[in-house]
Amino acid sequence: MPEPTGVIHDIGYQRYTGPRLGRRHVFGALYLHGLRTAFGLGRSAKAKIFPWLVVSIVTVVAAGVTAVRSQIGEVVLTYAQFADNMSWLVIFFVAVVAPELVSRDLRSGVLPLYFSRPLPRSDYPLAKLLALATALWLLLGGPQLVMFLGAAFTTGDGMRGVWNELLDLLPGLLYAGLWAVVFASVGLLVASLTGKRAFAAGGIVAVFLMTTPIVGTLSIMPSQAVNELAFLASPSTLVGGVGTWALGDLLVPEGRSGVPIGDFGPVYGVAAVLLVAGCVALLLLRYRKVAAR
Repeated sequence: MPEPTGVIHDIGYQRYTGPRLGRRHVFGALYLHGLRTAFGLGRSAKAKIFPWLVVSIVTVVAAGVTAVRSQIGEVVLTYAQFADNMSWLVIFFVAVVAPELVSRDLRSGVLPLYFSRPLPRSDYPLAKLLALATALWLLLGGPQLVMFLGAAFTTGDGMRGVWNELLDLLPGLLYAGLWAVVFASVGLLVASLTGKRAFAAGGIVAVFLMTTPIVGTLSIMPSQAVNELAFLASPSTLVGGVGTWALGDLLVPEGRSGVPIGDFGPVYGVAAVLLVAGCVALLLLRYRKVAAR
């Protein structure tokens, strides 16, 4: 009978006996990684160029507005108006970042590895959505803090002036949050439909920009009600309509005209909530189908 020739070598592998962190830590790791990805942190220098260029632009604009205000003593842009005026940059930021967050994983086929962990199917898209929304809020809210600090140090009313300035800042930050949530929901949903980043980016830009002519067409219809509801047709003008209704003079100072929504302000508020809820529901459904493959 021949002697066995196989040999089992002990090369030192041991069972893991440490703590198993579970779902909450996996979600947190996905969120933190997504937030770092949005700003190119931990990636190549090339990946940092666009996001930090956008950050530089909004910061320079905020610093310029603050400097002009300190010289002339008048408010050039309110905090909410700053978010409105920077929204065009947000569109392109979403178009670049959202595909990086989800399209790359779809194309490389790594999602089964994520879902092999104690991670519910809904946590992956929700973590990515939260990361993108946070990045957008920081993009719009950070420069507002620069404006606030400049105004606080130049106010002539002491602590009362600082307090009044803070009361103006908080609605601006909330408005920036609205921009962030709406744009992140729509952008991530579009990006999740394809693994090709170029197609995803083009689709996101098309959704935000190609809906604008629809608003223009509806706003010149003979019906006043149609004119006032026309701004529901585009995510950008929808957010502007909610801002006009909710913020009033903080967004549209006296003597200026805002989005002409008439008495349909509550309709715009409900529409914004439904848009976000619908995008999130479709995003979860999309990843339920991806996970089932």
